Amino acid sequence: MRNRSKNSPATSKETSDGVKPVDETKIKNVVVTAKRSPYAVLALFILVIHGIWAVHHYQFENLPEPLSADQVGKRGFSEESAMKHVKALTQLGPHPVGSDALELGLQYVLEEAEKIKTTAHWEVDVDVDLFHASSGANILVGGLFKGKTLVYSDLKHVVLRISPKYSSEEVDSAILVSSHIDTVFSAEGAGDCSSCVAVMLELARGISQWAHGFKNSVIFLFNTGEEEGLNGAHSFITQHPWSSSIHMAIDLEAMGIGGASAIFQTGPNPWAIENYALVAKYPSGQILAQDLFTSGVIKSATDFQVYKEVGGLSGLDFAYADNTAVYHTKNDKLKLLKPGSLQHLGENMLAFLLHTASSSQLTKMASNEKTQHDPAIYFDILGTYMVVFKQSLANMLYNSVIMQSMMIWGTSILMGGSTSAISLSLSFFSILLMWIFSLSFSIFVAFILPFISSSPVPFISNPWLVGGLFLSPAFLGALTGQHIGYLILQKYIFKKMENLSLSLSLSHVVKQNWAKLEAERWLYKSGLLQWLIILVVGHYFKVGSSYFALVWLVSPAFAYGLLEATLSPNRAPKALKTITLIFGLFIPFLISGGMFVRLAGTVVGMGVRFDRNPGGNPEWLGSLLLAVYISAVVCLSLVYLISYIHISGAKKFIAIGSFIVFGISLTSVISGIIPPFTEDISRAVNVVHVVDTSANKEPSSYISLFSTTPGKLTKEIEHIGEGFECGREKVIDFVTFTASYSCWTEGNSVNGWSKSDIPTLNVENDNSTTDERLTQVTIDTKESTRWSLAINTNKIEDFRLKDGEELIQTGTKSSADGWHIIQYSGGKNASRRFGLTLYWGKNGTQVENDENELLLKLRTDVDRLTPKVKRVLEKLPSWCSLFGKSTSPHTLAFISNLRVNF
Repeated sequence: MRNRSKNSPATSKETSDGVKPVDETKIKNVVVTAKRSPYAVLALFILVIHGIWAVHHYQFENLPEPLSADQVGKRGFSEESAMKHVKALTQLGPHPVGSDALELGLQYVLEEAEKIKTTAHWEVDVDVDLFHASSGANILVGGLFKGKTLVYSDLKHVVLRISPKYSSEEVDSAILVSSHIDTVFSAEGAGDCSSCVAVMLELARGISQWAHGFKNSVIFLFNTGEEEGLNGAHSFITQHPWSSSIHMAIDLEAMGIGGASAIFQTGPNPWAIENYALVAKYPSGQILAQDLFTSGVIKSATDFQVYKEVGGLSGLDFAYADNTAVYHTKNDKLKLLKPGSLQHLGENMLAFLLHTASSSQLTKMASNEKTQHDPAIYFDILGTYMVVFKQSLANMLYNSVIMQSMMIWGTSILMGGSTSAISLSLSFFSILLMWIFSLSFSIFVAFILPFISSSPVPFISNPWLVGGLFLSPAFLGALTGQHIGYLILQKYIFKKMENLSLSLSLSHVVKQNWAKLEAERWLYKSGLLQWLIILVVGHYFKVGSSYFALVWLVSPAFAYGLLEATLSPNRAPKALKTITLIFGLFIPFLISGGMFVRLAGTVVGMGVRFDRNPGGNPEWLGSLLLAVYISAVVCLSLVYLISYIHISGAKKFIAIGSFIVFGISLTSVISGIIPPFTEDISRAVNVVHVVDTSANKEPSSYISLFSTTPGKLTKEIEHIGEGFECGREKVIDFVTFTASYSCWTEGNSVNGWSKSDIPTLNVENDNSTTDERLTQVTIDTKESTRWSLAINTNKIEDFRLKDGEELIQTGTKSSADGWHIIQYSGGKNASRRFGLTLYWGKNGTQVENDENELLLKLRTDVDRLTPKVKRVLEKLPSWCSLFGKSTSPHTLAFISNLRVNF
């Protein structure tokens, strides 16, 4: 046999990557050093940060210039004209159902609708209807409405229909555009939803000049009762004669104030979103928002749910989502409505309505059931172009990418043998360590915030604090975890090289550099494996936003294959090219970078109303969820970038920089330099004068102060005074929710109400037989036309509710936690007396041990300021605001109950 010389090619062994090395001289020349310039890494970081910010700014904050009526003419959309409607409606102040202000709002919209009728094109018919809905029961099965029946009465809506005068078929085919005039009792509603109503009025004015060429009518519904449980939409879709002609529904909503109004729900038929993408001037919409909304992560509901569930309609659901922290508070006001917001939505909607109202395909949309099982996946790119494709196409793409990826990974491991398999395992272990450390560091901050800050959510008024408080620790943890995995992987590769014949002629330094470069490549490839797993899981569960995983897998993989991989068996290890990272991440960040920032802002804003049952959640839970989200974004989006750091001298600079940013943010929070809330970004609180008669004795009266924002109320109480005590000793059951932590005072709380205001629950008849038991109860809500009643479904199998006419019939009733809740709201002329018939279950006669068990729980609400509540509100700090929703009590609430044994 002939011995190899030192410089002869080494071909008997393979490297840890499963490929044969080149000759030793070439290796020594290439693998001299394994360092990357720290300046290059810092430049990459700056590029990524500025790139994400630029994408977010262009996609969500680049609004069109507001146009005047002269600029757009009769047929265009003018924000200047629409803003006049917003001003008129917000000047009314809060206008909830049953208020005088809402009557004025209805009258204003009605008068504007009549003006549109008189100025419409002569070949256009405009019909205006002030619709007075009959009483009804709204029973929805999904989302927030499990275990509830929403009953309404005395609701009024303005309905405006625009159709071509000389077409005989237009009344049989219509497009519905809907929003609500009413607000919650705590907000003037500039965003939610006077802005929507204003856009609709200006759209109707413009459409009335175009409709002579339409093949379909356009119906504008200005409803009331949305804030009390989507009752306006339900009453229209079930009672109005025009509803039978509707083939598509468009809902306009707001969960913040202004900004780019985006689609966050669509379907089930994809026709609407496909046509919107074709014609919208500034298309905005992400199926990720739809995934979150339908999953229940965002606990809210819109009229679109009624149109889909009850009306069986397809369509689009739009929402303003800037500054979500002001939602349903006093800060939903005109001065915070960003210029260009109405122009953005108005121009998109005008183009879409002109296109669809002229289409002969609209009637086919509702009848084509096959397409409803093939929903659309959609997302916009920089708010300029919208991508829409069917789930069936997505399935083919996902299956193809998954199969090809598995084939490539399988072939690579087979060629590389056990060394490649172990290297892959160790590189993926670095991913797990990255997640563990990133989550640990950021979650730790979330846990300590309630102990070191005046608020467990100190970032609400300044969302940029999230970058220092959570992003810095999350990134530092991700870097630390992946670096530990990198060191383990590097050590393993180095040891394997020690066993190769090649190692006899390579220096220790060369072998170390070789191992570092190979470890860096494996870390990059482990990021591909991470996204492949996410794609497989998302595809299996048919998650619409799985396209994120597709993009984050294919683009970096293509860049690596194009710029790094080689088919040559003679490969010397080299540091990854910087262009590989830039080329691989350009498209993923372009498509998802802005959405990551947008969603973070939404999560921050929702912290104001996070605790739906005040005191029911740990104070740190809201911050923890935000910390988890930030860590997830870091580990998912920066996994490739972090792999570039380990052979760079920039590690120390980056770690020190992260500590400094974190330290500055933490110091700002602890010192109070940046307050958690301001006059424009308020903490959500409620002040309620409670009259409690639930103990079957003389009523107790007190003022209750509680907050849906996490944290104690100590600072607020110090500001107010008035003898408040705070704690968990006085748990208040408000029927629709429970306040486990609150503040209360009984002093001077007997004024402003009388015993004649107290509702009554009287048992009129109770009949029992061997087979069934039936109880008839009369409910008198006195002054209140807004009340909530909980029925114990462990005892009651079924029930009926009447107010002279049948409101709720017998039938299957859902329940939540053993209760079915009736929420009633109505106008000034709504009924106050009701007959409730209870049908007991088989265990209904067994009441011996039920002396303290409740059968019925009633809360009646009155929008009245008693002297003590008025004084408390006057002293309430400017950083606080009342918070309204369908389950919130008004400022005066009466609580009663009926026990099982009466």
